[in-house]
Amino acid sequence: MKRQRAEKSGREGERRAAAWLRLKGWRILAERVKTPRGEIDLVAKRGEVVAFVEVKWRKKLADLDTAIDEYRLARVAAAVECVAHDYATEGEDIRVDVILLAPGALPRHIANAWMP
Repeated sequence: MKRQRAEKSGREGERRAAAWLRLKGWRILAERVKTPRGEIDLVAKRGEVVAFVEVKWRKKLADLDTAIDEYRLARVAAAVECVAHDYATEGEDIRVDVILLAPGALPRHIANAWMP
């Protein structure tokens, strides 16, 4: 039951992050992309940049500070390696972004969050 609630809130967070990105001029290319190395929450494009976005939703604003770490980012980066060529087909720059969300707060967008 707890896992189902977490899944539902995660999907809601991803929906909100996608809407926010659209408002900022991004086009959503894909949602919940599954790869052999993990899942990518959102793939978005604006101009010559394709962003692979990890979305974190927390019930409390204070919990956002610990929502993402190097281990989680490395997993997303590994997943990106599996599919980047499917989305960056015209030589666009690619990057891994993070969007942090909590009730009552504006989304926090961390551009280019993964730099190995």
